[in-house]
Amino acid sequence: MEILPAIDLKDGCAVRLEKGLMNSAKIYSDKPYMVAKTFERLGSNWLHLVDLDGAFGGEPKNFDAIKKIAAKTNLNIELGGGIRNEDTIKMYKDLGVHRFILGSIALRDPKFVEEMAKKYRIVVGIDAMDGKVAVEGWADVSDIRATDMAKKFADVGVESIICTDISKDGMLSGLNMDFTLDIANASGLDTIASGGVKDIEDIKNVKEKNLWGVIVGKAYYEKTLNLEEAFKIANKGD
Repeated sequence: MEILPAIDLKDGCAVRLEKGLMNSAKIYSDKPYMVAKTFERLGSNWLHLVDLDGAFGGEPKNFDAIKKIAAKTNLNIELGGGIRNEDTIKMYKDLGVHRFILGSIALRDPKFVEEMAKKYRIVVGIDAMDGKVAVEGWADVSDIRATDMAKKFADVGVESIICTDISKDGMLSGLNMDFTLDIANASGLDTIASGGVKDIEDIKNVKEKNLWGVIVGKAYYEKTLNLEEAFKIANKGD
Protein backbone atom coordinates (compact mmCIF):
# COMPACT_ATOMS: atom_id res chain seq x y z
CA MET A 1 0.00 0.00 0.00
CA GLU A 2 1.21 3.48 -0.85
CA ILE A 3 0.92 6.50 1.40
CA LEU A 4 0.86 9.72 -0.58
CA PRO A 5 1.67 12.75 1.59
CA ALA A 6 -0.04 15.84 0.25
CA ILE A 7 0.99 19.39 -0.48
CA ASP A 8 -1.74 21.81 -1.49
CA LEU A 9 -0.39 24.98 -3.08
CA LYS A 10 -1.94 28.41 -2.64
CA ASP A 11 -0.01 31.54 -3.58
CA GLY A 12 3.19 29.50 -3.61
CA CYS A 13 2.72 28.22 -0.06
CA ALA A 14 1.87 24.80 1.38
CA VAL A 15 -1.58 25.09 2.93
CA ARG A 16 -4.49 22.95 4.08
CA LEU A 17 -8.16 23.74 3.64
CA GLU A 18 -11.25 22.60 5.53
CA LYS A 19 -13.95 21.08 3.32
CA GLY A 20 -12.28 22.63 0.28
CA LEU A 21 -13.04 26.21 1.31
CA MET A 22 -10.31 28.60 0.15
CA ASN A 23 -11.00 31.08 2.95
CA SER A 24 -10.17 28.32 5.45
CA ALA A 25 -6.57 28.03 4.20
CA LYS A 26 -3.95 27.60 6.90
CA ILE A 27 -0.36 28.17 5.78
CA TYR A 28 2.13 25.55 6.94
CA SER A 29 5.18 26.54 4.90
CA ASP A 30 6.28 29.17 2.41
CA LYS A 31 8.86 26.67 1.11
CA PRO A 32 6.82 23.72 -0.19
CA TYR A 33 9.90 22.04 -1.66
CA MET A 34 11.30 21.69 1.88
CA VAL A 35 8.10 19.94 2.96
CA ALA A 36 8.44 17.60 -0.01
CA LYS A 37 12.06 16.85 0.92
CA THR A 38 10.89 15.97 4.43
CA PHE A 39 8.35 13.51 3.03
CA GLU A 40 11.12 11.94 0.96
CA ARG A 41 13.40 11.65 3.99
CA LEU A 42 10.64 9.99 6.02
CA GLY A 43 10.31 7.26 3.40
CA SER A 44 7.71 8.40 0.90
CA ASN A 45 7.75 7.18 -2.70
CA TRP A 46 4.96 9.49 -3.82
CA LEU A 47 3.81 13.08 -3.45
CA HIS A 48 0.21 14.16 -3.99
CA LEU A 49 0.46 17.73 -5.21
CA VAL A 50 -2.48 20.05 -5.85
CA ASP A 51 -2.47 23.52 -7.38
CA LEU A 52 -5.44 24.95 -5.48
CA ASP A 53 -5.33 28.28 -7.30
CA GLY A 54 -5.29 26.34 -10.55
CA ALA A 55 -8.27 24.21 -9.49
CA PHE A 56 -10.35 27.31 -8.82
CA GLY A 57 -8.98 29.32 -11.76
CA GLY A 58 -9.01 26.55 -14.36
CA GLU A 59 -5.39 27.07 -15.38
CA PRO A 60 -1.93 26.53 -13.83
CA LYS A 61 -1.12 29.04 -11.11
CA ASN A 62 1.77 27.66 -9.02
CA PHE A 63 4.22 26.70 -11.76
CA ASP A 64 7.38 27.90 -10.01
CA ALA A 65 6.63 26.04 -6.78
CA ILE A 66 5.84 22.85 -8.70
CA LYS A 67 9.01 23.18 -10.77
CA LYS A 68 11.12 23.55 -7.63
CA ILE A 69 9.57 20.50 -5.95
CA ALA A 70 10.16 18.38 -9.05
CA ALA A 71 13.76 19.58 -9.34
CA LYS A 72 14.74 19.13 -5.70
CA THR A 73 13.22 15.71 -4.93
CA ASN A 74 13.14 12.23 -6.42
CA LEU A 75 9.52 11.66 -5.45
CA ASN A 76 6.95 10.30 -7.87
CA ILE A 77 4.67 13.30 -8.22
CA GLU A 78 1.00 13.12 -9.07
CA LEU A 79 -0.38 16.56 -9.79
CA GLY A 80 -3.85 18.01 -10.05
CA GLY A 81 -5.53 21.39 -10.18
CA GLY A 82 -6.25 23.39 -13.32
CA ILE A 83 -5.25 20.72 -15.83
CA ARG A 84 -7.71 21.25 -18.66
CA ASN A 85 -5.72 20.52 -21.83
CA GLU A 86 -2.87 18.46 -23.23
CA ASP A 87 -0.47 21.39 -23.42
CA THR A 88 -0.62 21.71 -19.64
CA ILE A 89 0.04 17.99 -19.24
CA LYS A 90 3.04 18.22 -21.58
CA MET A 91 4.38 21.23 -19.71
CA TYR A 92 4.22 19.44 -16.37
CA LYS A 93 5.59 16.20 -17.82
CA ASP A 94 8.63 18.16 -19.01
CA LEU A 95 9.14 19.31 -15.41
CA GLY A 96 9.25 15.71 -14.21
CA VAL A 97 5.68 15.19 -12.99
CA HIS A 98 4.87 11.49 -13.22
CA ARG A 99 1.10 11.35 -13.47
CA PHE A 100 -1.77 13.74 -13.82
CA ILE A 101 -5.02 14.09 -11.90
CA LEU A 102 -8.04 15.04 -13.99
CA GLY A 103 -11.06 16.07 -11.98
CA SER A 104 -13.37 18.77 -13.29
CA ILE A 105 -12.49 18.03 -16.92
CA ALA A 106 -13.20 14.32 -16.30
CA LEU A 107 -16.81 15.16 -15.54
CA ARG A 108 -17.25 17.70 -18.32
CA ASP A 109 -15.29 15.93 -21.05
CA PRO A 110 -14.73 12.21 -20.35
CA LYS A 111 -13.53 11.69 -23.95
CA PHE A 112 -10.58 13.96 -23.20
CA VAL A 113 -9.64 11.67 -20.30
CA GLU A 114 -9.79 8.63 -22.59
CA GLU A 115 -7.53 10.31 -25.14
CA MET A 116 -5.02 11.44 -22.52
CA ALA A 117 -4.97 7.99 -20.88
CA LYS A 118 -3.62 6.59 -24.15
CA LYS A 119 -0.57 8.86 -23.94
CA TYR A 120 0.03 9.69 -20.28
CA ARG A 121 -0.37 8.27 -16.80
CA ILE A 122 -3.79 9.58 -15.82
CA VAL A 123 -5.58 9.51 -12.48
CA VAL A 124 -9.22 10.55 -12.22
CA GLY A 125 -10.08 12.59 -9.15
CA ILE A 126 -13.63 12.07 -7.95
CA ASP A 127 -14.56 14.53 -5.22
CA ALA A 128 -18.04 14.25 -3.79
CA MET A 129 -20.46 15.96 -1.45
CA ASP A 130 -23.27 13.68 -0.26
CA GLY A 131 -22.32 11.22 -3.00
CA LYS A 132 -22.56 13.81 -5.83
CA VAL A 133 -19.53 14.92 -7.84
CA ALA A 134 -18.14 18.40 -7.12
CA VAL A 135 -15.97 20.34 -9.59
CA GLU A 136 -14.09 23.62 -10.12
CA GLY A 137 -12.21 23.44 -6.84
CA TRP A 138 -15.33 21.93 -5.26
CA ALA A 139 -17.19 25.20 -5.75
CA ASP A 140 -19.93 23.51 -7.84
CA VAL A 141 -21.77 20.30 -6.96
CA SER A 142 -23.26 18.42 -9.92
CA ASP A 143 -26.19 16.01 -10.09
CA ILE A 144 -23.88 13.14 -11.12
CA ARG A 145 -23.39 10.32 -8.63
CA ALA A 146 -19.75 9.61 -7.83
CA THR A 147 -20.19 5.88 -8.37
CA ASP A 148 -21.69 6.46 -11.83
CA MET A 149 -18.69 8.59 -12.76
CA ALA A 150 -16.33 5.88 -11.47
CA LYS A 151 -17.98 3.28 -13.72
CA LYS A 152 -17.36 5.47 -16.79
CA PHE A 153 -13.62 5.18 -16.38
CA ALA A 154 -13.41 1.47 -15.60
CA ASP A 155 -11.99 0.37 -18.95
CA VAL A 156 -10.43 3.37 -20.68
CA GLY A 157 -6.82 3.08 -19.54
CA VAL A 158 -6.98 5.30 -16.46
CA GLU A 159 -4.34 4.25 -13.92
CA SER A 160 -6.28 4.86 -10.72
CA ILE A 161 -9.01 6.86 -9.01
CA ILE A 162 -8.68 9.23 -6.09
CA CYS A 163 -11.92 9.59 -4.19
CA THR A 164 -12.50 12.34 -1.67
CA ASP A 165 -15.47 12.91 0.60
CA ILE A 166 -15.37 16.70 0.76
CA SER A 167 -17.27 16.84 4.04
CA LYS A 168 -14.38 14.94 5.64
CA ASP A 169 -11.50 16.73 3.97
CA GLY A 170 -9.27 18.63 6.36
CA MET A 171 -11.51 17.81 9.32
CA LEU A 172 -9.42 15.03 10.93
CA SER A 173 -12.64 13.06 11.35
CA GLY A 174 -11.55 9.77 9.78
CA LEU A 175 -11.96 8.43 6.24
CA ASN A 176 -15.33 7.63 4.69
CA MET A 177 -14.44 4.03 3.95
CA ASP A 178 -17.91 3.05 2.72
CA PHE A 179 -17.72 5.73 0.03
CA THR A 180 -14.16 4.72 -0.89
CA LEU A 181 -15.05 1.05 -1.24
CA ASP A 182 -18.13 1.93 -3.31
CA ILE A 183 -15.88 3.81 -5.74
CA ALA A 184 -13.36 0.96 -5.82
CA ASN A 185 -16.08 -1.58 -6.55
CA ALA A 186 -17.73 0.60 -9.19
CA SER A 187 -14.52 1.23 -11.13
CA GLY A 188 -12.49 -1.92 -10.48
CA LEU A 189 -9.41 0.34 -10.59
CA ASP A 190 -6.64 0.98 -8.08
CA THR A 191 -8.29 3.34 -5.63
CA ILE A 192 -6.73 5.97 -3.40
CA ALA A 193 -8.62 7.01 -0.27
CA SER A 194 -8.61 10.72 0.53
CA GLY A 195 -10.26 13.12 2.93
CA GLY A 196 -10.32 13.01 6.70
CA VAL A 197 -7.32 10.83 7.62
CA LYS A 198 -6.81 11.37 11.33
CA ASP A 199 -4.46 8.79 12.80
CA ILE A 200 -2.81 5.42 12.46
CA GLU A 201 -6.17 3.60 12.63
CA ASP A 202 -7.09 5.08 9.26
CA ILE A 203 -3.85 3.75 7.78
CA LYS A 204 -4.52 0.28 9.23
CA ASN A 205 -8.06 0.35 7.85
CA VAL A 206 -6.93 1.19 4.32
CA LYS A 207 -4.29 -1.54 4.48
CA GLU A 208 -6.86 -4.06 5.73
CA LYS A 209 -9.21 -3.24 2.84
CA ASN A 210 -6.44 -3.83 0.29
CA LEU A 211 -6.80 -0.39 -1.28
CA TRP A 212 -3.92 0.85 -3.43
CA GLY A 213 -3.19 3.92 -1.37
CA VAL A 214 -4.20 6.75 0.92
CA ILE A 215 -3.52 10.48 0.89
CA VAL A 216 -2.30 12.05 4.11
CA GLY A 217 -2.51 15.80 4.57
CA LYS A 218 -3.64 17.64 7.66
CA ALA A 219 -2.99 14.67 9.95
CA TYR A 220 0.71 15.08 9.23
CA TYR A 221 0.74 18.85 9.50
CA GLU A 222 -1.23 18.85 12.76
CA LYS A 223 0.81 15.92 14.12
CA THR A 224 -2.11 13.57 14.78
CA LEU A 225 -0.36 10.94 12.63
CA ASN A 226 3.24 9.73 12.86
CA LEU A 227 4.20 9.39 9.22
CA GLU A 228 7.19 7.14 9.86
CA GLU A 229 4.97 4.70 11.76
CA ALA A 230 2.41 4.91 8.95
CA PHE A 231 5.02 3.96 6.33
CA LYS A 232 6.03 0.93 8.40
CA ILE A 233 2.42 -0.29 8.48
CA ALA A 234 1.95 0.38 4.78
CA ASN A 235 5.06 -1.61 3.89
CA LYS A 236 4.44 -4.48 6.30
CA GLY A 237 4.05 -7.76 4.47
CA ASP A 238 4.85 -6.25 1.07
